[in-house]
Amino acid sequence: MQTTTTHTGRRDFLKWSAFTAGGLVLGFKWSDADAQTATVFTQALADANVAMNHYLTIGTDGIVTIFSPNPELGQNIMTSFPMIVADELDADWKKVKVVQAPLDNRFDRQLTGGSGAVPHSWPLLRKAGATARFMLIAAAAQRWGVPASECTTEEGFVLHKASGKKLGYGELAEEAAKIPVPATVTLKDKKDFKLIGTAVKNVANKDILTGKPLYGLDFYREGMLYAMIQRPPAFGTKVKSFDAAAAKAIPGIIDVVQVKNGVAVVGKSTWQVMKAKKALKITYENSGNIESTADHDKIFADLLNNGKATVRRKDGDVATAFKDAAKVIKAEYQCPFIPHNPLEPMNFFAHVKGDSVELVGPCQIPGGARTAVSKMLNIPEDKITLELTRLGGGFGRRLYNDYVTEAAEVSSLVKAPVKVIWSREDDMTGGTYRPAVRYRFEAALDAGGNMIGYKLRGVGINSGNPTRESNFPAGAVDNLLIDSVEHQSPITTGAWRAPITNFLAYAEQAFIDEVAQTAGKDPIQFRLELFEKAKAKPVGQLNYNVNRMIDVTKRAAERSGWGTKKGVIQGFSVYFSHRSYVAQVAEVVMEKGKPAIKKIFAVADCGQVINLGGAQQQVMGAIVDGMGHAMFGKLSFKEGAAEQSNFHNYRLIRMREIPEIDLFFVDSGFDPTGLGEPALPPTGGAIANAIYKATGKRIYQQPFLDSEVFSGSGKKTF
Repeated sequence: MQTTTTHTGRRDFLKWSAFTAGGLVLGFKWSDADAQTATVFTQALADANVAMNHYLTIGTDGIVTIFSPNPELGQNIMTSFPMIVADELDADWKKVKVVQAPLDNRFDRQLTGGSGAVPHSWPLLRKAGATARFMLIAAAAQRWGVPASECTTEEGFVLHKASGKKLGYGELAEEAAKIPVPATVTLKDKKDFKLIGTAVKNVANKDILTGKPLYGLDFYREGMLYAMIQRPPAFGTKVKSFDAAAAKAIPGIIDVVQVKNGVAVVGKSTWQVMKAKKALKITYENSGNIESTADHDKIFADLLNNGKATVRRKDGDVATAFKDAAKVIKAEYQCPFIPHNPLEPMNFFAHVKGDSVELVGPCQIPGGARTAVSKMLNIPEDKITLELTRLGGGFGRRLYNDYVTEAAEVSSLVKAPVKVIWSREDDMTGGTYRPAVRYRFEAALDAGGNMIGYKLRGVGINSGNPTRESNFPAGAVDNLLIDSVEHQSPITTGAWRAPITNFLAYAEQAFIDEVAQTAGKDPIQFRLELFEKAKAKPVGQLNYNVNRMIDVTKRAAERSGWGTKKGVIQGFSVYFSHRSYVAQVAEVVMEKGKPAIKKIFAVADCGQVINLGGAQQQVMGAIVDGMGHAMFGKLSFKEGAAEQSNFHNYRLIRMREIPEIDLFFVDSGFDPTGLGEPALPPTGGAIANAIYKATGKRIYQQPFLDSEVFSGSGKKTF
């Protein structure tokens, strides 16, 4: 398997797009199998490489080049997408090359976020491969003078078994390109998949391991300048004035300019601009509210009790259910802000050239980035090109385009190509965070231990609706009220891996365990009773499939040996998010008086698995991420400024703390659903429930490390 990624070939790819859209055929000339640059030229049929559709080309040498349109940030999309095309095409995977496509409107939903890339593109990718296969078969049948229905394909060949004739895709490429494109094609039966569902190595592994320039931080253009921006250290403040004399005196510094959100230092090297940035003398003034974490605690408490709530869902007669209840259980859960902390901090290259702009770098939503730059500079979008590099992580942070517009703004001011780079401290103290949230849960039980009433109020910061009102237990409770209150804060917040559900799932699943205990029922059995009720007589609209929820729950219980083991304590959690279902059982043991997480069982139903190896990495990575942030992650504020600035005072999970993970994928027969995020939400709940059973103490806040279980404080911190 050979792979080629391209940075400098972007403009030529766009030429290819334009010509093929107009009906001409273009060729690709690969100067070197391991080259970093693909040279594209408009010589018709040159080197006999032909474009079958905008997802792929086939050369006379049989090499199939597949373009991967969505941003690659470690979710394995650059391998999974081409696998889908190649399987429908019946290509020989050893002769497939993968290229990161630049921003191109024809690809549709060219973004990475919400675990939606594969579910959205699954039918499009299959059709692209099947269309090319149809055209190759038609070309072969035409040459042989036989019905196309008598021809089959296999590993890059078209075969006519009746006559024993066989032609490689490369031999047919020119003729196939002249076949009219069919309006509809027949897709494979899933039982005939050869690549899909198997474990295929990431196509970029070799380049990553050998340090090839793949990431935004690697990108370099001869003559470009570097820039770093000193942003206001506290949210709610802005630049009043600045003195750049000392910064400009440092060798290599070209200019210092004020931008919308700070002061930019521009120079010839990152070291020079980092040094000059520290030499800036800036005076700030208030631009709005200045908030501290202590303020948020008080705001949450007040809004829970007195806030004007927006009703998100109301089923039945909630007031009567609670009035007549035999028992009522109440609990509150709270989480702090947390940063995204991708390994690669924010960076982007921009070259504003009067009436056009060239952009290069890592972003999750390139179309949005282009639109933002267009609006800021008043330059039409068709005059702006954007080339994607590989992303060194994103987790939602690169859905926001502030660092892209910063690069374009600086370039427009200094009239030169500029690469803006954020330091780790910039990233952590001036970023876009998961919002802090507090939930209040209430449940009403009848005399038989059945949940007859349920209430949830969520209070979030800049979060819109911090609830998922049509998720479980909606549909399983006759009388249900879910509402929310929002606080607007100057602290920038946004999507963080599995938005909202990353904390809501823990809070909900921990609370459900507490309700089950009060009802005197096994936690899993209690949930199954609720699922069966939702299945038999659902109340209102549901987002989730009850049967799939039941299936992963039962499988996780069986696989983990729920309730049958000695020497370990188990906790359970199950959650639906991003169209997928994941149940988890966490196992803990007591070591030196503290609970230690030793193993997590996970059962996932994400529909059709594309790349088994990549899927395993996605789920295991999400579990580690979920555990690490539930246990340790916390960003606090004092007078508007983040108190944690780097990994010396922001705790991450460590390698020795990662438990063993047992993972099973359910073959449910559904098309692919989300996978990048769904395994994260249930992790915190499974761990918290196991910790309670081990210690008798419930955890009502994140990070768990601050709770009385680990801190010994004996009281909540909010």
